Amino acid sequence: MSTAVELEPRQPRQLIVSLYGLYGRAGDGRLSVAALVRLMAGLGVDEPAVRSSISRLKRRGLLAADRRDGAAGYVLTPDARQILADGDARIFGRRRATAADGWVLVVFSVPESEREKRHTLRTRLARLGFGTAAPGVWVAPGHLADEAVDVLERLGLDGYVQLFRGEAFGDVTARVRDWWDLDALRVRYAAFLAEYTPVRTRWARRRTADPARAFADHVRLVTDWRQLPYADPGLPLELLPPRWNGLRAEELFADLAARLAAPAETHARELIEG
Repeated sequence: MSTAVELEPRQPRQLIVSLYGLYGRAGDGRLSVAALVRLMAGLGVDEPAVRSSISRLKRRGLLAADRRDGAAGYVLTPDARQILADGDARIFGRRRATAADGWVLVVFSVPESEREKRHTLRTRLARLGFGTAAPGVWVAPGHLADEAVDVLERLGLDGYVQLFRGEAFGDVTARVRDWWDLDALRVRYAAFLAEYTPVRTRWARRRTADPARAFADHVRLVTDWRQLPYADPGLPLELLPPRWNGLRAEELFADLAARLAAPAETHARELIEG
């Protein structure tokens, strides 16, 4: 008996980050609380959950309070803007590695007295898409080298690491399965395909525009997709299992995003302006 796979539940704070990424970076990056409540209502999230999520994002240093003319609102912090800019490249512009890209190897050593930095380093490398080759040794396709250097320098972690560029000798196909959990990644792609293939079918059959529906589908689409390009570093096709479902998921995301972006933007602007 086959077991259906499902996407992880979306958290309201993840939806808010998507809203800022899609619609909240114009000008100074400010959205009023009233606008956020209207936008999130269109996604089925009630006001108490919105306010609670805003508070969490503020504590994490991603949003800063900004009151104007008596109206409460929040602007993106510089850190948040950088995170969203990094995300743009991964979510909408990532490329597939080739054998010619080679590999980047990160070797790090962090004293026990600074274990918190060790945890941060591991978390960031995993988020960049690096796989674990050995304790303290992480590996990724070579095209991620510049991004890794930039992120590690920005976080002040570059002093703990050494980076090497080169090529692998022999057949690394089996090694790739050791460095990355491709089975878990395939399950995540399967969940995305199961969720959004019917959505694309509905939009392909639709003859009239529905901006409110497009808005809800677009924000959820981006929210559910945006973690996957970080978990999957874009490994060369020849190193992936046959009929890799990540390719179909990439095509589905790109197609739906193109269909939904314009009508979703129209509806979002109406909600923001009130």
